Amino acid sequence: MHFSDRADAGQRLADALRPLAKSDPVVLGLPRGGVPVAFRVAQELGAPLDVIVVRKLGVPHHPELGFGAIGEGGVRVISEDIMHRSRTSDADLAAVERAETAELLRRARAFRGDRPRISLDGRTVVIVDDGIATGATALAACEVARAQGAAHVALAVPVAAPDAAERLRGRVDELVCLSTPTR
Repeated sequence: MHFSDRADAGQRLADALRPLAKSDPVVLGLPRGGVPVAFRVAQELGAPLDVIVVRKLGVPHHPELGFGAIGEGGVRVISEDIMHRSRTSDADLAAVERAETAELLRRARAFRGDRPRISLDGRTVVIVDDGIATGATALAACEVARAQGAAHVALAVPVAAPDAAERLRGRVDELVCLSTPTR
């Protein structure tokens, strides 16, 4: 499936998410790529929009490979398997986590300013990203939403790696993924 841009991806996701509109959802976009997609979803569902800030924890010397993620409120998701295979030590984990925590706080202030987060207590929450590779960041975002009291967590993405989508399917209440291309 091809998307012309993030707005097109958001429109197609909104069409798939339309049944959730009646549950008065909150739409949360993962900065940066997920926010324009989430904007269209929120617009189409008539839902409030906020950001949910999480940071990938990258393997030292290969930061594009995530061994986990952290989120607002102290949420932490670690893949022991990736840590083991990449030979990431506990000391490496601690150093990467310290740096990413500082960046997470900086970004939360930059994206939200002084405005408080929208309350998720008892709400249906739709977390939107522009795509998923490993799923660590998306999973951390879902756990942040749960920790903030979300009653139902739907993860919505236009595209995801098939193995990541399969892993996430059992960890969220609902996964809406429009495409899982194989290479």
